[in-house]
Amino acid sequence: MGAALPTLLLILAGVLVGGTWSLYRQGAPKVAVFVTAALAVLATVAGVLRLLPENG
Repeated sequence: MGAALPTLLLILAGVLVGGTWSLYRQGAPKVAVFVTAALAVLATVAGVLRLLPENG
């Protein structure tokens, strides 16, 4: 189960990026686009950080 969480987080990030793009193209309110984009960034950062080896 070591690589399951980072994989799921990066999949979630991809879905959120697609959702952000879709919202932007449909002319959704800027707040909705920003929140979705922020969640995508957070999921990406969390997934990448979980892949890094632990120190110590």
